[in-house]
Amino acid sequence: MRTNRTNIAITPAEAAELSSALFSSGSAAALELAPVFADIASGRLTAIELTVAGSQTSAAAEPIVIGDLSIDLASRTVKVSGAPVSLTPKEFDILAFLASNRGTVFSKEEIYRAVWQDEYLLDDSNIMAFVRKIRKKIEPEPDNPRYLLTVWGVGYKIAE
Repeated sequence: MRTNRTNIAITPAEAAELSSALFSSGSAAALELAPVFADIASGRLTAIELTVAGSQTSAAAEPIVIGDLSIDLASRTVKVSGAPVSLTPKEFDILAFLASNRGTVFSKEEIYRAVWQDEYLLDDSNIMAFVRKIRKKIEPEPDNPRYLLTVWGVGYKIAE
């Protein structure tokens, strides 16, 4: 497993904004990072180093396999029962994001921000349409999914 280390230079004002945004997102990972940014904002901490284990940029990364579904992040390919599946770049990005965080439930807003890296446009139907298209391509029974699951009232996740 490859480990990447990244130094981040951030101003106290940027740290305060990030801390606030992370606290309001409510995700577990964000809640762990928010106090670090709060410490930078207050001047108690001046630098951080992030260590990311198993970076997806590694050319030797193993495909993510869930039952008959195989997602190769390095080559951006998807197979179901060994047969290649053609996904658009955004469909792949959504599937890769969810598969890389397998078992974690993400709201439509969190998926949008992660994939588009932009502010959420308050259009739930956009993500829902992408999920529907992805399911038609990867699920044996799109109306009864076993890979890309809906958690009613919350969002979506990839099966564990």
